[in-house]
Amino acid sequence: MVAGINRSSALNRETVVLQYPGCGQPLEEVFQLKTVVIHDVMNSSGVAFGTSGARGLVSQMTDEVCAAYAAAFLSVVRRSFNITRIALGMDLRPSSPRIAAACAAALLDAGVEVDFCGALPTPALALYAQNEGIPAIMVTGSHIPFDRNGIKFYRPDGEITKSDESAISDTIVQVNEAGSEQPLPKINPAALEQFVQRYLNFFPAQYFKGMRLGIYEHSSVARDVIRSILEGLGAEVTSLGRTEEFVPIDTEAVAEVDVQRGRQWAKAHHFDAIISTDGDGDRPLISDETGAWLRGDIVGLICARYLGAQKVVVPVSCNTAIELCGSFETVVRTKIGSPYVIAGMQQISSDSDDAVVGFEANGGFLVGSRITHAGKNLEPLPTRDAVLPALAVLAAARERNCTVSALMKELPARYSASDRLQEFPVATSRQLILELTSDQEALQKYLAPDDALPVSFDTTDGLRITFDNGEIVHLRPSGNAPELRCYCEAATEARAVQLVQTILARIRG
Repeated sequence: MVAGINRSSALNRETVVLQYPGCGQPLEEVFQLKTVVIHDVMNSSGVAFGTSGARGLVSQMTDEVCAAYAAAFLSVVRRSFNITRIALGMDLRPSSPRIAAACAAALLDAGVEVDFCGALPTPALALYAQNEGIPAIMVTGSHIPFDRNGIKFYRPDGEITKSDESAISDTIVQVNEAGSEQPLPKINPAALEQFVQRYLNFFPAQYFKGMRLGIYEHSSVARDVIRSILEGLGAEVTSLGRTEEFVPIDTEAVAEVDVQRGRQWAKAHHFDAIISTDGDGDRPLISDETGAWLRGDIVGLICARYLGAQKVVVPVSCNTAIELCGSFETVVRTKIGSPYVIAGMQQISSDSDDAVVGFEANGGFLVGSRITHAGKNLEPLPTRDAVLPALAVLAAARERNCTVSALMKELPARYSASDRLQEFPVATSRQLILELTSDQEALQKYLAPDDALPVSFDTTDGLRITFDNGEIVHLRPSGNAPELRCYCEAATEARAVQLVQTILARIRG
């Protein structure tokens, strides 16, 4: 914690006197301040805002770039709040400790206490910051490859908005050219403890007793937290695939090796389900008892039904079974990205006491209002979470005394599949979508299933077309990486997968 900062300017150099608790005398540090324009940082480094935070190649995320983003965030959030403390967390990527240290140094230089929560799931850090009424910075690249990383920002009242992103982009800050050799502060375990208790208090004691569950741990920062919660609720848990090397699990495009692993593990261990997440624990990966991984939007649908939600907000890419199942009074569709889902939840929850939730095609689940189930309350957490939907799927199966796969059979026969072309520049993706939107011949060549004809177009985010045979094709550039994503929906899973493969093959040429 910084108790005080005294500065005396001399040209562009400032003497900074920092007082750290327990250090006795003030520690003097002289450094050269550099004026940094965040827009210039974006243009020169390539580190920019996507669908969820600022992201870029690790090689681009230098200490100076990371410090500039942290300082700019602090400058913007101070316009609305009196900030003396910021929570800081990170995932298990090899580059995350260095980036977290750069952010911490910038915050300390600005006179803010750094409440370091260590390696933990993004929703755990967000919950802690919400409970404490302080901002938070999470160093994570989520599901993207290990050579990339990112920084996600939270105001005291939740995720930053798109207008906050614009304000940060417009900010001019001063950063220490020499960086800082200060180690990361001691870890505060309170955030993890609060996250575990959130779910142990909501679900009935020993509710999963008798369930055999696998945790595909890989390099997920949520792997130990999930075990604590599942065992705390009585489940028998087996660890699978733990590694200290970072594995980029994309819950919207599960790798074939993981598809096969799921089935092999389920057959060998006779699990009721297998639970996993992406790298930072905000997107779930859940299998049924056969080891077949469930689509994230279907997991979200099951979770929303279990919680008794009346109003649901989802991105345009989600499965139409959400409307067709008839479980919800209101379904709102938005652009892809949690800021848009959060804005949608805020809009429809402001004038009623209805239970409001949101979820994305990747399975990340957001709670927009207090939820009451079986006499227990669950407070809002308007950020993506992988743990709640996993627990809700298991609880729904336990409540109905059925298998996870049986829950799927209750839903309308609409199946989604998705994949992406990697190393596909965003500019190329946008040009392709523009061409397909304006050229009927190109659209039929690349996107039309067989001889089907388009009957409706949705350009909310990318290009989403419904054809006269009921099938849906959706193309959009990724907001996190140079990738073109393709989502398809059909009456069978095999057909949806075939559509995705066919369309990406056509585009790939």
